[in-house]
Amino acid sequence: MKKKVLLIEPYYAGSHKVLIDLLCSLFDSCSEGEDAPEVHLATMTGKKWHWRARTSALHFAQTIPIAQDFVYETIFASCVLPLHELLALRPDLVNGKKILYFHENQLVYPRRKIKDRDFQYGYNQIMSCLVADVVLFNSNFNKDSFLSSMKSFFKLQPDYRPKNLRESIEPKCRVLYFPIDFTKIENIMPREDPSWNEIRIVWPHRWEYDKNPEMFFNTMVRLVGEGITNFRLSVLGENFADNPPIFDEAKTLLKDYIIHFGYLNSKDEYYQVLRQSDIVISTADHEFFGVAMVEATFCGCFPLCPNSLVYPEIFSSCPGSLFKSADDLYLILKKVLADPITFRKNSKTASVIDFNKFDWATLKLNFAQELLLDDLG
Repeated sequence: MKKKVLLIEPYYAGSHKVLIDLLCSLFDSCSEGEDAPEVHLATMTGKKWHWRARTSALHFAQTIPIAQDFVYETIFASCVLPLHELLALRPDLVNGKKILYFHENQLVYPRRKIKDRDFQYGYNQIMSCLVADVVLFNSNFNKDSFLSSMKSFFKLQPDYRPKNLRESIEPKCRVLYFPIDFTKIENIMPREDPSWNEIRIVWPHRWEYDKNPEMFFNTMVRLVGEGITNFRLSVLGENFADNPPIFDEAKTLLKDYIIHFGYLNSKDEYYQVLRQSDIVISTADHEFFGVAMVEATFCGCFPLCPNSLVYPEIFSSCPGSLFKSADDLYLILKKVLADPITFRKNSKTASVIDFNKFDWATLKLNFAQELLLDDLG
C-alpha cells in the first residue's frame, strides 16, 4: 500500500513556513520507485494565530483526504495544531507516527499578569503532547521550560488538577534545532572591512511588545543624549498595523542615525543589510530559538542579547555577547563606540560559534529519519 507523509501547518508563515518548505524539499531527494513515500501538505494561511490555535483541528479534519488506497505513515505538525482534537475527529490518522514540533511554548509565553494568560493555548499543547509519539523542540530552553512549567501552569485550575504529566510526556521529548539554509546567505556578497569610525547596528525582530523594543530604542536615545552618535541603525523585522508606539517615536528621535526602518521583502536585500552591519541586538522578553540572531551572526555581526531565555544556549561560546540589564547593554555599546576599530578587530564570531548544529545541510538527515525517509539521494 502506498505510504504518505502528512505535513500539517496551521500557521503557514515565517519560520513555520520555512521549516515546512524545507521538509517538503526532502521528498525531491528521495529515491524513486513504487515504495517511495509521497507528501501531502495541509496548511492554513499565517494569519490570526489565536484562531488557528483554537479551530484548525476542525478545518483539517474536514479537508485532509481520508486514507483509502494509501496510508499516512507519518504525521508532522507544529504545536499550533490541537493534535488531540484532530485525532479524535479523524481516527484514521491515529496509527501513523505522530510528530509534534515546538517552535515556542505557551506555558512560559510572557504575559503582564498570570491571570491574563489564556489557559486554553497551553492546555492544548499539553494535550497534543499526550497523544503524540515524538515531541521535538527547537532548543533545550524550549523543552526544559515547557516540561518544568507544567505543574505551575495547572495551578490556574481551581481543582481536579492532573498528575504525572511530566512523567508521561518527557520520554517522548528531544531537541532538534530549527534548521537554517545557510547556502542562501553564503551567496550574498561579503562586506569589505570598513575603516570608518562608525558602528552599524541592526535590530531584526518582529515589531511586537514581547521583543521589548523599548529597551533597545531607549538605550540608543540615551547614547545620543550622552553625545555618542557614531552609529547607524537598521530596524528590520515584520511590522503590523498596531505596532507599539515606541517605533514611531524612535523614528523621529533617531532619524539622523537610521539607514533602514521597516520590513524588507527581499531576503537577499535583508541578508545584505546583515552583511553590512557590525552588531545585532536582541532585547527580547520571549525567544525560544532566535533565527534572526543566528542568521545575523553568521553574516558577521557580533551578537548582543539578554543573558536569559535561549541565548546562553546559542551564544555562550561568544565572550561578551550576553548582557544582564538595560544599563549593561548601554555600557557595552558605550565602550564599543569609544573605539570601533579595536572592537572590529576583536569581535570575530565565526570561529567560536558552531553553526553546523543549526545548518540544514547537517540537520536534514535527522528530520528525514524522524519522517521515516530512509532513501535520500
